[in-house]
Amino acid sequence: MKREGDVFLSYAAAEKGLSCNTLLAYGGDLRRFCRFLEKSGTLLWEDVSREVILDFLAWAKERSYAAASLLRLLVSLTLFFRFLKQEERIRSDPTRYLDRPKLWKLLPEVLSEEEMDALLTSCDAGTEAGARDLAIIEVLYGSGLRVSELCALNLYDVSDEAVRVKGKGGKERIVPVSTAAKEAIDRYLLFRKGGDEGSAPPLFVSRGGRRTGRSFVWRRLKEYAAKAGIVRRISPHTLRHTFATHLLENGADLRVIQELLGHASVATTDRYTQVSQRRLKNAFLEFHPRP
Repeated sequence: MKREGDVFLSYAAAEKGLSCNTLLAYGGDLRRFCRFLEKSGTLLWEDVSREVILDFLAWAKERSYAAASLLRLLVSLTLFFRFLKQEERIRSDPTRYLDRPKLWKLLPEVLSEEEMDALLTSCDAGTEAGARDLAIIEVLYGSGLRVSELCALNLYDVSDEAVRVKGKGGKERIVPVSTAAKEAIDRYLLFRKGGDEGSAPPLFVSRGGRRTGRSFVWRRLKEYAAKAGIVRRISPHTLRHTFATHLLENGADLRVIQELLGHASVATTDRYTQVSQRRLKNAFLEFHPRP
């Protein structure tokens, strides 16, 4: 069963041009599903039914998988079984009639402007680590980058007005950089040591001079969130959601936000309108004298 999974991932990389991070996520999903099948005694892909897939999703939900993670599991399995059917390795696709929740209905978690201010002021910009972390948070929030895009930034990708980003599928885009983010980067560069190897030195480096990774950024952000008194569970992607929602709430056009985020479809960006509407409704219910 593992062989079909490997073939599918090779196909997804070569024919669909999926990013390395997406392939890693799909590969992890398929490995989890294979382990689940082995424990349940299902040894052939042909024997996987709609009910088996629903059992797997229920198993994942019992283990506190987030809604977005459950959706990705379903997407991974849908693409995989569609591939098996296309290659005639199975007679019918067990995911064909499964209900698929709309991605944009999974409303993203967003920080308020006050929470964002608290997060930023929790960094000690007078130290090398604090200056670096402040610059990281300012860029994530000020330009709406994915954490993988942030970690891939090189020193010369940042200019006085914009940052050159390599997004999903290797697509490049130019994103404006806020004044606050640029000032934070300049302050960090006064401290920065190491990481100058080769012709593409990384912008953000660890204490040992190595390029920062996603888990490193995630870990540091959690520490600053706790320090700022933010009790909700947040991630680097929360800052991307916050970037988009704050732009929308302050009058930015949805198509402009789509370009800044690097979304291929405006339908993906459209979920931020639902977040704004939810926040407006909450404000109305809280402050209107006769809600």
